[in-house]
Amino acid sequence: MSGDDLDDLKAMMADATPRPDPARRAENLALAQKNFDALQGSQDAARPTSVTAPSGLWTGVKKMFDAMTTKGGLTATTALVAAGFLFVTPMGQDLWRDAPLADIGDEAKLSLGTPADTAPAQTPQERAIDQAVAEADGYLADDLERARNEATVTANEDALVPQAPMIVVETEVADAGATDRMSATGLQSEVMLSEPMVAAPVPADVIVQPALDTEEFANAAQNPLKITSEEPVSTFSIDVDTASYALVRSSLMRGQLPPADAVRVEELINYFPYAYPDPAADEAPFRPTVTVTGTPWNADTQLVHIGLQGQMPAVEDRPPLNLVFLIDTSGSMDDPTKLPLLRQSFMLMLDNLRPEDEVAIVEYAGSAGQVLAPTPASEKGMIVAALMQLGAGGSTNGQGGLEQAYATAEAMAADGEIGRVILATDGDFNVGMSDPAALTDFIADKRDTGTYLSVLGFGRGNLDDATMQALAQNGNGTAAYIDTLSEAQKVLVDQLTGALFPIAGDVKVQVEFNPAAVAEYRLIGYETRALAREDFNNDAVDAGELGAGHSVTAIYEVTPVGSPAQLSDPLRYGETTVAGDSDELGFLKLRYKEPGADISQLLETPIMASEGAANAEAQFAIAIAGFGQLLRDNPYLGDWSYADAIALANANRGEDAFGYRTEAVQLMRLAQSLSQ
Repeated sequence: MSGDDLDDLKAMMADATPRPDPARRAENLALAQKNFDALQGSQDAARPTSVTAPSGLWTGVKKMFDAMTTKGGLTATTALVAAGFLFVTPMGQDLWRDAPLADIGDEAKLSLGTPADTAPAQTPQERAIDQAVAEADGYLADDLERARNEATVTANEDALVPQAPMIVVETEVADAGATDRMSATGLQSEVMLSEPMVAAPVPADVIVQPALDTEEFANAAQNPLKITSEEPVSTFSIDVDTASYALVRSSLMRGQLPPADAVRVEELINYFPYAYPDPAADEAPFRPTVTVTGTPWNADTQLVHIGLQGQMPAVEDRPPLNLVFLIDTSGSMDDPTKLPLLRQSFMLMLDNLRPEDEVAIVEYAGSAGQVLAPTPASEKGMIVAALMQLGAGGSTNGQGGLEQAYATAEAMAADGEIGRVILATDGDFNVGMSDPAALTDFIADKRDTGTYLSVLGFGRGNLDDATMQALAQNGNGTAAYIDTLSEAQKVLVDQLTGALFPIAGDVKVQVEFNPAAVAEYRLIGYETRALAREDFNNDAVDAGELGAGHSVTAIYEVTPVGSPAQLSDPLRYGETTVAGDSDELGFLKLRYKEPGADISQLLETPIMASEGAANAEAQFAIAIAGFGQLLRDNPYLGDWSYADAIALANANRGEDAFGYRTEAVQLMRLAQSLSQ
């Protein structure tokens, strides 16, 4: 095409497309500014430099870009003005073109708070409005496509800088011919601005989940296979926490396999109550039961199943409770799955406390303070009122909150009573001590006061499981994750006595395997609870607590001497045979302290190859152990599958009064589908 022809085409298009009406543009700009001020809660011209974007805003922006960049969307009557939002590309350039605000008149300029005869630097909101109005003159199809692609990249790189709420402005194409010309030639079509419209609010029941890349989980590499002749002794602390199971459930219910580090197999196993034999009245506060059975995933190995069952004292015999609810009210708790669920969870607990129990409430955000002085549990209305007045906002001064909570607990302490701080948080500590190591030292110093610490985790996205585990493990307490009100019912109602009343402290397990009978062994789970061999007899070394009525399960996979499953070769120059009784697979030793005692007591029992076969309770625990190992992609399972775990669990569900085991099978089925 010659230059003259191109000039003629430009002239023809200019004649066919009337220019925007300056007065109309000024009117629309003033309306947009009025709308923006109303959203900010202020009618004056002053605007803040930063405003938190409403939940779901980016989702709405992206959906509108998607709609506008389709063929139908390009010919439709809707355009987007993101007032106050700067989409910045990785190169640092705005997506809006640098078109000046032309021909709008002094009145419109004054509506932005800018005198007509001066040109000071604009705020981001003013600039976005100016450029958006200019762009409404005509956004080329390729511009829209570029905006959509770059905005997606920008969001993924966390370069979205929210400055103010979004304003949607309707537009309409002047005529179909202009639209056709735009599609055919890529040239600008005329659009006319109508009344600005505020974007519809996000429904209250819609939860926009944040990214999971800030979550941290406490775990370690899976336990390796040990050669018995080289390392015959295995030592670990018990673990009655259940947080990992609820985290796994939360991930699966959202259609995702859980991160491998979120899976602590022993916590999956110990999530369920088991009907192990109870201790006699004149025995230790818990009773060990050992069984030996075949391994479902390897016919040439065996499983040594160890079950501990704690005694359940009568409710009327339990000592009074002094509870301090330590509640995180920082900005990260402003989510339906966090602070609102937290309130409901604590209110469920209140009905199960006795009149002689006392409750105090401490909150922490940027600072910490007492919300409710120690109050008898019978004054439920006062406690509920204090819970309902809590609101989220600010940073997270976990250190200040812990200091205030422990000070409150110490003031409530009395002889014969149990003091416990219950920390409810997403674990996002960012003021004061914020790393697990420093918090561990602080809690270790405080546990000597006799006050226990339990941790309840809420919400996903920025969940700091590592910090919560460090706190619970070193605070003589337990850790649970509350993802639903049903889980709160389980932890704070059904298992309240076990969660709050300890019957044995610093419980340690040590197994010495007989090299004449066992060539190799591995402990399933308990990676974060491993202890050195010498720690077993050292009463200064902390270990886990066992609550009233709680059960604890540990499972070893062992390879008998001479089994084809043995993975290690015998040493050329080492001892090839070991003398001893091959009927005795090993020797189990347990240490524990009575609540408040400083000196531990010892329990011992041999592990015989002829121990009774595992019953349904043990078999269900084994099914869960297999499920957890599948989630962690354990190399020792061979071709054993989710289908095998499901079949084993279904065959051994036994009594399931609350449906926990039935739910576990459903989670296995979900994991099976997601893994495919």
